[in-house]
Amino acid sequence: MRILAIAVAILLVASIAPKTSYSQSLLCPSDSKTVTRGSLIYQQHCSSCHGKNLEGAPSWRLRLPNGKLPAPPHDESGHTWHHSDKILFSLTKQGPTKIIGGDYKSDMPGFDKILTDDQIIEVLSYIKSRWPKEIQKRHNLLNDRSR
Repeated sequence: MRILAIAVAILLVASIAPKTSYSQSLLCPSDSKTVTRGSLIYQQHCSSCHGKNLEGAPSWRLRLPNGKLPAPPHDESGHTWHHSDKILFSLTKQGPTKIIGGDYKSDMPGFDKILTDDQIIEVLSYIKSRWPKEIQKRHNLLNDRSR
């Protein structure tokens, strides 16, 4: 039942994700200035939970006693690259609890009052820039299919 709720939430996010002025892809992993800014923002706002090197929390797939999942890795070993740019943007901006809804609980806040849309794009671009080229290509194909 929870998996169905998460799947429905992800489809909902894809349909309500903000329409931006960004071209084809929201993320810019090849733009060195964007990636540099994103790296600094990531270290300030994300690394304490997701790891300095995107490695995530230990045992990130196992629920904690409070029922929440630890922060997943954002490197290629995690599932971040399994989600389109639009979904990643919405999850970051609004937070997983708001997006998934129901009784889903997460320690990750929405960053809509902390970071600008451009800063969220920069962080996600930095994360994507760290993935192997083959994973980046697969993520690009996922984005193409989600349009």
